[in-house]
Order: sequence, then structure tokens, then C-alpha cells
Amino acid sequence: MPLTSSTPNTPVLLVEPDSTLRALLVTSLPGQVDEHSRFETARPRLDFGHYDLLVSNLRLGAFNGLHLVYISRFSGAAKHAVVYEERPSVALVREVQRAGALFEVTHRIPVTLPTYVGAALPESDRRNAIAPDRRVIQRGGRRRWDRHILAAGESDALWNSVPSVVGRSGSGRPS
Repeated sequence: MPLTSSTPNTPVLLVEPDSTLRALLVTSLPGQVDEHSRFETARPRLDFGHYDLLVSNLRLGAFNGLHLVYISRFSGAAKHAVVYEERPSVALVREVQRAGALFEVTHRIPVTLPTYVGAALPESDRRNAIAPDRRVIQRGGRRRWDRHILAAGESDALWNSVPSVVGRSGSGRPS
């Protein structure tokens, strides 16, 4: 139950069983982070603490992150909640949205989580659970593979902006 603080005005309750991902998330978050690895240790904190953001993995052993979201909603312990999962299904995403939490995919959470802290978040996640995540789709079409563009060494700006997401070297050409 270590409490890390860089700016003490944004308390975050983080529940993640994987110690590596938990350490990465703690370093990416500004402000107070009350970190836990198990549901059983995080649950009592909702009785006494007030958090701006609850961040939880969906899979927490016998329990899941939605249990914490429901408890925080009824007790008023957290203003907003973010739940993430490695392999989401449409049913899980809709369940998270019905609970009043925002949903993210695990590989995106280290990047998106700092933007959630201190932001004016909506009361619920209204994104379409069926629509594909367009943030990771590489652009295509006739202009992308135009031989004159390739010969000139120019490349697509989107291709270069997300090399780690699409698994490319960043040179505009597949690695």
C-alpha cells in the first residue's frame, strides 16, 4: 500500500495484479497514487478514501474491476473510474459502460491514463463498443503506395507517428 506523491492534489486508486504494469502506471501518473495488487486490499480503501480516479484491471482473481466501480459509485468514493482489459469483448465493454466507467485496452492504458487525470471526464463512456479502434489502423489507399511518393522518400505522417503501435520502424517502410 505505498503512497507515491509528486503533486498531492489528484488522488488515484490503482488496482493492478501485475507488478510490472502497476509500476509502469504509477510512474506515468501525476499526483497521489494509492496502488494495490488485489481486490481484497483495495476494497477497504473505498470505505475511507475519496479519489478523483479509480483505475482497475477488469480481471482481479475471484472478483473483477466492476465490483470496485459499483462500490465506488454507491459510496461516492471515486468521482470517475477507468477499467481496462487485455482482450475485450463487446459484452464486457458494454457492461463497463453501464457501470458508468470508461473502458480502455491494456496496451493503451499507459499512454491514455495520464490524460484522464485532471481532465473533465464525462459521467459515462459513450464510445461505440462495436466500432474498431481506429487509433491503430494504418492508412492505406492509392495515395499511400503511390510510386512517386515512395521514390521521393516521403511517407505517411500517421505511419510515422505510431511506430510502436503498428509495429513499424518509423521509416515509412515495413521493418
